[in-house]
Amino acid sequence: MAEVDLVAAEDEELLKSESPIDNSDSLWAGSPVLENILTQEKWIEVEDDIYLRILIFSPKDSKYGNSNPVVMIPGWGSLFEGWKPLISKWATKRKIFYIETREKKSSRINRKSRKSDFIMSRHGQDIRTIIQKIDLQMDEIEWFASSLGSTILIDSFQKGILSGKSAILLAPNSDFMFPLWFRIGINLPIPVFIFKRLVNFISWKVQKRTKEPAQKERYRRNFTALDVEKMLLSARSNIGFALPEDLSEIKVRCAVMTAYSDTLHDFGKIRIIKDSIPNCELIEVPSNQYAHEAEVLNEIEEFQSK
Repeated sequence: MAEVDLVAAEDEELLKSESPIDNSDSLWAGSPVLENILTQEKWIEVEDDIYLRILIFSPKDSKYGNSNPVVMIPGWGSLFEGWKPLISKWATKRKIFYIETREKKSSRINRKSRKSDFIMSRHGQDIRTIIQKIDLQMDEIEWFASSLGSTILIDSFQKGILSGKSAILLAPNSDFMFPLWFRIGINLPIPVFIFKRLVNFISWKVQKRTKEPAQKERYRRNFTALDVEKMLLSARSNIGFALPEDLSEIKVRCAVMTAYSDTLHDFGKIRIIKDSIPNCELIEVPSNQYAHEAEVLNEIEEFQSK
């Protein structure tokens, strides 16, 4: 009985901790201030009337100036704050280009958004346009991506939209199998304010499935800062998407990074992705949260040094 009471109390605490959707743009604009790192914020037009936010982090120490560039593609609705511990260490010795995809609140879409704006290959085309406009050589890029970002890269590598020197793919999604109630609900003509309440419920459900306090807080922060209308269109676009079973066209040297303890990403499906990509390595880490911390640089640098 005490165990049941404890679970109920925890659920109540999570529900109480839910903040309303944050309408402030403060989390999606401005150059972060990091010690021993030069930072720059850019807005790059990827399509008529659509601009994406890019954060560029450069080491102050000039001896690292000739290293290959790192390009990071964070996950669905992911805030920079969640990656700050890793980037604060990594960018002291590597130049990092952090690209926020168009489903995020930071994107500037100066026309009415459409479901077709958020299809998987469209993200890949956006990234290719950015790479061209900031004058990076594709074959020199060392990619690091998470969740939706990893799926975008895999899809784009397979289709020949993107290439690179290497790629670390954290927790890729082979498909987006949302629950039946969610698939039905997001296609109903429901007012946006009701969807905002639904987002709070989903945030609560996600937090219940995570074990680590830091990971719970990261997801809570992401959910409360998202753009509901963009995320709704993105979710509608992702329903029905699946990576092909045959990923043999991928020429980039890849490693899939995952944690067996990560309950939000299917470990079995991630293993299948790893086996489908030619010569792909598996990097197991203690937890998904660990992959956002500075300590994961040990695994990253070991792979990139090969």
